[in-house]
Amino acid sequence: MDLAAVGVWSLAFTHGDRSEARDAAAELEELGYGAVWLGGSPGGNPSGDLVTAAEVLAATDRMIVATGCVSIWERPPERLAATYHSLPRRQRDRLLVGLGVSHADFVGRYHEPYRALCSYLDALDAAVPALPPSARVIGAHGPRMTRLAAARSTGVHPYLVSPAHTAWARSVLGDGPVLSVEQTVIAHTDAGEARARARAMLAPYLRLRNYRSAWLRGGFDAEDLASGGSDRLVDALFVWGDPARIAARLTEHRRAGADHVAVQVVTDTPGTFARRAWRDLAPELVAE
Repeated sequence: MDLAAVGVWSLAFTHGDRSEARDAAAELEELGYGAVWLGGSPGGNPSGDLVTAAEVLAATDRMIVATGCVSIWERPPERLAATYHSLPRRQRDRLLVGLGVSHADFVGRYHEPYRALCSYLDALDAAVPALPPSARVIGAHGPRMTRLAAARSTGVHPYLVSPAHTAWARSVLGDGPVLSVEQTVIAHTDAGEARARARAMLAPYLRLRNYRSAWLRGGFDAEDLASGGSDRLVDALFVWGDPARIAARLTEHRRAGADHVAVQVVTDTPGTFARRAWRDLAPELVAE
């Protein structure tokens, strides 16, 4: 499954108008993006809606459609595998099912996430027919989950990470497993306004233990995570500026070992399709 170098990650495909989702996906394919990621958000609508994925697949011809990510607590594995196989083969061949353990803040029965994910993958393997490892990717940040993803799926899809994390993840994965990173973009050139928008988007994630642990492991400290996030944290996790500056950040990720970078343009509401920004960025990002 060829993700190509650059894709788009957007909440709008799971939170916005379904008709516009189909139209926007067709335009992204025409612009040359290699994949569209159907995003979910902490505490919001669960991502991984394969019905929406099927609609987006039907509206496109070549682009990969990926979920980022299906909560293992929200979708029974047997049902997920059955839904996957209910799609026509030509659509399944372009569908990448992202899986994640979510967060204790949103899942009442959250426990032992590593073991729970192992059991979930076992159930996907045992389903008749199975949801194959080649069609799944895992939203992983820590070393155990990253190694599990390398062994049991096509690779990892880390979210809100820096190029330094990308280099670390590639060192853990080794050659072969796919490293598909999400890069959050603020479509502003003014530093003050860009960082303010970044902090507004970052706020709910700063309360989540899994993300905080990942950032602390990555070299940030408690001060970086306080008061909405330090400039150092914000500038590492987000990129803002003109298309050339944004393209340079994607190049950093690829040089660090990323196979694919999914660009998320921050919008005012989850249901907003950032179509103008996607158009403006395409000549710089896709041309690479």
